Amino acid sequence: MLNDANTFLRRTKIVATLGPSTDAPGVLEDMLRAGLDVARINFSHGGKEEQRRRILAVRAAAEKVGRPVGILADLSGPKIRIESFAKGSIMLAEGQPFALDIALDADAGNEREVGCAYKDLVKDVKPGDTLLLADGYIVLDVKSVSSTRVECETRAGGELSNRKGLNKQGGGLSAPALTEKDLEYIQLAAEMHVDFLAVSFARDAADIRRAQAELRKWKGTAHVVAKIERHEAIDNLSNILAAADAVMVARGDLGVEMGYAALTGLQKTIIAQAQEANRVIITATQMMESMIMSPVPTRAEVSDVANAVLDGSDAVMLSAETAAGKYPVKAVQAMSEVILGAEKYESGHRTQVRRGDGAFINTEEAIARAVMYSAANIHPKAIVALTESGLTSLWMSRMRADIPIFAFTRQEVTRSRVMLYRGVYPVLFDVTHLTPARMYQAIFDQLLAKGLVDVGDTIILTKGELSGVQGGTNSMQILRVLRESQ
Repeated sequence: MLNDANTFLRRTKIVATLGPSTDAPGVLEDMLRAGLDVARINFSHGGKEEQRRRILAVRAAAEKVGRPVGILADLSGPKIRIESFAKGSIMLAEGQPFALDIALDADAGNEREVGCAYKDLVKDVKPGDTLLLADGYIVLDVKSVSSTRVECETRAGGELSNRKGLNKQGGGLSAPALTEKDLEYIQLAAEMHVDFLAVSFARDAADIRRAQAELRKWKGTAHVVAKIERHEAIDNLSNILAAADAVMVARGDLGVEMGYAALTGLQKTIIAQAQEANRVIITATQMMESMIMSPVPTRAEVSDVANAVLDGSDAVMLSAETAAGKYPVKAVQAMSEVILGAEKYESGHRTQVRRGDGAFINTEEAIARAVMYSAANIHPKAIVALTESGLTSLWMSRMRADIPIFAFTRQEVTRSRVMLYRGVYPVLFDVTHLTPARMYQAIFDQLLAKGLVDVGDTIILTKGELSGVQGGTNSMQILRVLRESQ
């Protein structure tokens, strides 16, 4: 991490999408200095070589700045779209008949009809259903369905242009979460050793397990993020949480399928259930949308980001604001400032009670809960977790203390992965090369050098009896920071 104690004041992490606006020389370095924690690579846009180049570029920038960065690869998924219009766009009026025809030529759309790239549409809809186009701005009521054609009446009209997205209100489109393109790009994600892989339009735990199996086939180690953006995903949320490592509240398509009025409540529900399941949570979509063109966010956007922080998100995400916006660095700076402002009003230490029976899943959870209970009463300056996998630090981050958690690790993959965990900061540290007598002083020296503690401060340390063994954390110690001569 940067040798600056102020770096550790912000607990909620920032995910930002890379794109044409981040390709200019120096932009990635400035974004990292502004607070970028995890770079999102959107596999929906650009080819494989472009994606490889961006992954390598952000890692080079991180090395130059001296700050770790996580990489999140986001699969395209089955984005269901209409085809194109002969004139580029049309205007639909309220009450106007309009048809979606899977047999129509791709560029033959007009004011009466347009093709549809999703050939199973005629199987998935019936009279009485509601179809939503262009993020819900165009609303069509289904009147009849034939072998190739869905006849509709326009309920809410407006301009409709080429290749706009199509949703069914209430869900029910049967397209699988992983397309053939996605399977190819999972191989790319494995080859590039990304830290996280996001599965778009996941319906159930089976979609997550399939992505995990494909990753393993290519020797990938990424943690899998389930994007919650389908009605079916809400119905299957508990099973998805059991299978996935993290979830993303993807509010665009989720708002279209479930209705915008339900979106705030759904966000809070997803976050609360993910916390209980010890899963990482990213809140995304239009968080600072105005900053695509404006150097400052709107007041409503400030409130939106702040509420996501107060709800308990591990991370908040920028999409087009950084990928295609005019002010990618300012967007990261603004988000960091809003997060810091929101975190001042958090209620301080609070633990999450996961199960009424009080049983612990594993030793790491037991140690983490002992640490956080102790921290609430002795108020240490820092918590240090000697870790191989980052699991103990993840458990502690669920419990939401305002005390920084430092993941001391020799594993580069763990160092970049914990960049997504709320309140957890990685420190490169190889415990296997130290005698027990030297280990404590080496930890103190690292913290003192970074200006994170002072001599005489109290810290809590978690470690395993056998150094360098994954899953071996089994002890907690309360220590006073000393200089080597003391």
